Amino acid sequence: MLSGTRFFRPVAAVVILSTVMTGTLRANDAQHEQTSPRNQSGAPRHVPIVIGHRGASGYVPEHTLTSYFIAIQDGADFVEPDLVMTKDGVLVARHENEIGGTTNIAEHPEFAARRATKIIDGTSVTGWFTEDFTLAELKTLRARERIPDIRPGNTRFDGQFEIPTFEEILALVHGVEAQREAAARQLGRPAPQRIGVYPETKHPTYFAGLGLAMEELLVRTLERHGYTGRQGLAYIQSFEVANLRALHTMTQLPLVQLIDGSGAPYDFVAKHDPRTYADMITPAGLAEVATYAQAIGPDKLLIIPRTLDLTLGEPTALVANAHAHGLLVHAWTFRAENAFLPVNLHKGFAPTACGDLETEVLAYLRTGMDGFFTDQADLGARARAAFVQRH
Repeated sequence: MLSGTRFFRPVAAVVILSTVMTGTLRANDAQHEQTSPRNQSGAPRHVPIVIGHRGASGYVPEHTLTSYFIAIQDGADFVEPDLVMTKDGVLVARHENEIGGTTNIAEHPEFAARRATKIIDGTSVTGWFTEDFTLAELKTLRARERIPDIRPGNTRFDGQFEIPTFEEILALVHGVEAQREAAARQLGRPAPQRIGVYPETKHPTYFAGLGLAMEELLVRTLERHGYTGRQGLAYIQSFEVANLRALHTMTQLPLVQLIDGSGAPYDFVAKHDPRTYADMITPAGLAEVATYAQAIGPDKLLIIPRTLDLTLGEPTALVANAHAHGLLVHAWTFRAENAFLPVNLHKGFAPTACGDLETEVLAYLRTGMDGFFTDQADLGARARAAFVQRH
């Protein structure tokens, strides 16, 4: 059950969002409480970062401007858009290039004939795909909740929000920063924290095969918005390897090798390279990752696995081993619903009910991980604050 405050906040965010984007939010509005792991100069401090996974996807449909805005207001240090390409070469935010499950496209008869079956990273997928639509066409669609069985409350926002471009997400971030800076100046306070972005390149081998490679466009877009250098307040992530190696030659922004709990990077599979994600987390594999990336983003179960009774087990050596090779560790994904938590942290019996996410996050923070992706940034920031206070 969502709290009354949380129930109404997404609606308010829609109103506030349009105001922030036009730069007219009053400077004496409530000042954001600082929970940042960065100092005023933007230099990193040794405090774990909170990454708003697809925005505040625990509260509103993912990958919408409202979702990112709420995550920022809830204390996320970075917002994380998954990026795919349109037919006309624009970066947009969707969890997958197949959009039947995250938009109302099935309600658009004019697009019915474009429903297709494609092979995406070796898997047959049927639906509608971003690469078959121009940005103008995608802008006629509206977002919907991706997992309505687990988050039925989010479905009340189905049909309200557009698919955002990466440019629009960056404009939102800058708009919020400008409002906060103006409020701080008026109140005589120190400059507030800056907000980072943490884009993921989705299916890079697939899109490159269509002539829609996204790496150069992504780097140019970030640079145009001021994200450059090792402390550029942006991380770029991928589950594949070849595009990270290419990005390593294009930018000094930190790169993150995502690591799934099973399988292998698709570019390895496509080239018949026998290496797997399991190979990547060996000491030798981590040493190789460190030649092109500055961090790993592992499935959290690679850090603390579940036991046979589905409670938290004992930590592995992954965090220590990654640190030994100079790699940061940003784990995914921390979600508050019982469906995603260890059974001893459930509250009630319904999979949709929110359990004790903060206790789970604290257990992982004690392993030394450097940051984490969460669908509920408010709970993540609260857990991070408790951890910092105790340590």
